[in-house]
Amino acid sequence: MEFDLFTAAAEERAEKDVAARPLAVRMRPRTLDEVVGQRHLLRPGSPLRRLVGEGGGGPAGPSSVILWGPPGTGKTTLAYVVSQATDKRFVELSAITAGVKEVRAVIDGARRSSGAYGKDTVLFLDEIHRFSKAQQDSLLPAVENRWVTLIAATTENPHFSVISPLLSRSLLLTLEPLTEDDLRGLLRRAVADERGLGGAVSLPEDAEGHLLRIAGGDARRALTALEAGAGAALAKGEAEIGLATLEEAVDRAAVRYDRDGDQHYDVASALIKSIRGSDVDAALHYLARMIEAGEDPRFIARRLMISASEDIGMADPTALPTAVAAAQAVALIGFPEAAITLGHATIALALAPKSNAAVVAIGEARADVRAGLAGPVPAHLRDSHYQGAKRLGHGAGYQYPHDLPGGVAAQQYAPDAVHGKRYYRPTRHGAEARYGEILERVRRRLAGDEEPREGS
Repeated sequence: MEFDLFTAAAEERAEKDVAARPLAVRMRPRTLDEVVGQRHLLRPGSPLRRLVGEGGGGPAGPSSVILWGPPGTGKTTLAYVVSQATDKRFVELSAITAGVKEVRAVIDGARRSSGAYGKDTVLFLDEIHRFSKAQQDSLLPAVENRWVTLIAATTENPHFSVISPLLSRSLLLTLEPLTEDDLRGLLRRAVADERGLGGAVSLPEDAEGHLLRIAGGDARRALTALEAGAGAALAKGEAEIGLATLEEAVDRAAVRYDRDGDQHYDVASALIKSIRGSDVDAALHYLARMIEAGEDPRFIARRLMISASEDIGMADPTALPTAVAAAQAVALIGFPEAAITLGHATIALALAPKSNAAVVAIGEARADVRAGLAGPVPAHLRDSHYQGAKRLGHGAGYQYPHDLPGGVAAQQYAPDAVHGKRYYRPTRHGAEARYGEILERVRRRLAGDEEPREGS
């Protein structure tokens, strides 16, 4: 049995009733030049161009490829374009329903087609990460001997979900999330194109912006929501997809939030002040508003890192590493999963003990420097490693703390102008209370008011 991606029967039904097909299907590109985004994969001479027969023949045939990217970025679309553009035999399998038996049937058919008709086979395998190791192993001979040219699609990291031998025999192509400009062009084409809505309704700017926000870089989601909004507008006899109609159709309210205006700063400020005030529920509300409005997750992560030092500091020294880890995770995974990571960090920061002692300390120290309270570095602290330094008295009398009991030397470190200044004043909150006790003891030893003891 052939597992063709688009069988003759399906094509016949589609031709008779085009409108019955989903908008996302009707708007699928017919050529690689119509593909939205992914320009880095579509340059002349690229593997995908060679798969559709561009770039000539020769001894270097087209390579098998693994397409890795988030949902809605065009993996199935690229396979569809190849199926339409190539003169090769095109077969589709889904790792959800297929097994080794189906894979072997395709491979046997490919060998027969090549031997009897000289026609090569392209196999599109969707969600390859769902195949077990044994199932993936069954593909190796066919890929290695080029009985089939494999196009495999996955949303999971192939380095963890695809066996190494198959990876080494294929080219890994990484698809990037679609930008707002990519999706905006796609929506406008879908509204105007005869394959789409054919101009039956218009899409105002505010409704378009709402579609871009809820799409989250997913073209399929954007077109599905557009189709729902258009259907609702036409049912009401409206000439445009109004924002209220779109909200009703997709059951998702448009968040009043201008990423370049006051709301951007007001909501971000409210998030940080809610964290500072330890109101975790309010903080999560403002975080959700920013996420739902399509705020850049990196902006949110940066604000959380600042909050970790500004409002928590030494009261919980793990707050900053938590925020930094969240920022790194956000950069690696992106939305929608990044929302969980940002929520995790926001909860941790909101519930952490608070201290602004670090802010006050560096602020006062900088103020003194700006006021001219600097002065020369004490001679015993100056660099003594260059020739002639000792003749100048640099380093003379310096006590090496590691050689002393307690590891603290009773010597002056600050310039005379600020000697004795106390910039850092720990709070009694959280872990900072312990640091406060340590600091008082250290300051007494530095001043020579307390004799250090071994092990203390």
